[in-house]
Amino acid sequence: MHPLLQKSTVSSEELEELLKDRDTNKVEFVLVDVREEMEYGMGHIKGVDFLKPTSSFHTWTQELLEQTREKVLILTCRTDNRSGQVQAIFKSNGHPRVINHSGGIVSYRGEIEKGL
Repeated sequence: MHPLLQKSTVSSEELEELLKDRDTNKVEFVLVDVREEMEYGMGHIKGVDFLKPTSSFHTWTQELLEQTREKVLILTCRTDNRSGQVQAIFKSNGHPRVINHSGGIVSYRGEIEKGL
């Protein structure tokens, strides 16, 4: 397994590297943005697999836990606060590999997409 996927947090630079490696099938992970739809539409990291707003956390938590239990899950948000909270909950519910994007999208210098 890629060393970055064994960490509990990844920086924006590390996430950029992982996304490039995923594009060439060198690594596999699921990237989830936990911001709200309005924030996401204003700009999100190219390569996000799912938007799962924390305001509706209770409606998607169990499904995402089950879908990603056998995968590496990377969570991102604006600054890493909300994604850190979701990470803690997922870890306490037995998710074996959940990583927080440290610094969130405000620190990300890679490719950004707009719209839903």
